[in-house]
Amino acid sequence: MTRSRTVEWQDPGISAAAVGQESGLDFLRSVLSGRLPAAPIAATLGFTLEQVEFGRAVFVLEPGEQHYNPIGSVHGGVYATLLDSAAGCAVQSVLPAGTGYTSLDLSVKFLRPVTVDTGKVRAVGSVLSQGRRTALAEAHLLDSEERLLAHATSSCMLFPVPASQ
Repeated sequence: MTRSRTVEWQDPGISAAAVGQESGLDFLRSVLSGRLPAAPIAATLGFTLEQVEFGRAVFVLEPGEQHYNPIGSVHGGVYATLLDSAAGCAVQSVLPAGTGYTSLDLSVKFLRPVTVDTGKVRAVGSVLSQGRRTALAEAHLLDSEERLLAHATSSCMLFPVPASQ
């Protein structure tokens, strides 16, 4: 039986142009409030930024069949995307205006399977260490009972973002 899903997103250039123009926390609060568009990958996979504070970011996803691999559980790439988003945005939340970041690496440990029966999952990212050029963050993927489904660590490179003209 065929299933389908339609995905819509906003222009990612709008948010990209705003990076570094204010603090990373203010930028993420603008995404959370809807003043700036969320990343298209969030629409593609169906996850949302639920909470952000200094050094912490939380994304949520309701797993669906569209996230499945051929063996009937959520694909590891979905886990990794959620964890990368949470860890990266936790780093972004501590950056001053004029600074951007990019992920250098992501190490993921898959601990439990996720299916549609798991229900909503949360990826909680937090900053472990921040220097002038790099930051280290971790993220946990949790079910509604706070069971750990997966864990990740991420190193991020920090760099200056030129002011917009």
